[in-house]
Amino acid sequence: MSTSRKDDPYLGFRFQVEVDSLRVAGFSEVSGLEMKMEPEEYREGGVNSYTHKLPTHFDHPNVLLERGITDYQGLWLWIQDVRDGNVTRKNVTVILYDSAGEESWGWECREAYPVRWAGPELRADQGNVAIETLELAHKGVSRMEGLPSR
Repeated sequence: MSTSRKDDPYLGFRFQVEVDSLRVAGFSEVSGLEMKMEPEEYREGGVNSYTHKLPTHFDHPNVLLERGITDYQGLWLWIQDVRDGNVTRKNVTVILYDSAGEESWGWECREAYPVRWAGPELRADQGNVAIETLELAHKGVSRMEGLPSR
């Protein structure tokens, strides 16, 4: 969802975030886009030269979005709903833009919900609502569909 509007508040941010296919914020930093498997070790009796390492399941740490802005009130309402016990899971997509402003890569976090929000330092010379940190729990990360193969 590339845009070239000069008044787009997200253009200065390399990572844009979509919640259920609606672009809601731009962020400067993203971390936690990973998956990791801890194999289970099994020592077979009489075999002393190695230990079997059996596959288990993948863990997906929370995704941390930092130093962002938004002008979409629905993101704040979603955070408030989760805080109030109404946990609604949504698909969240993080899109990386290249230097030409084109989508170059993306990751989808399935069935995510916010688990932490931290506000910004407030500055009178900035008109957008800033987000210092937004942390999302989710059920897994996959490559965003529809982007060019590289």
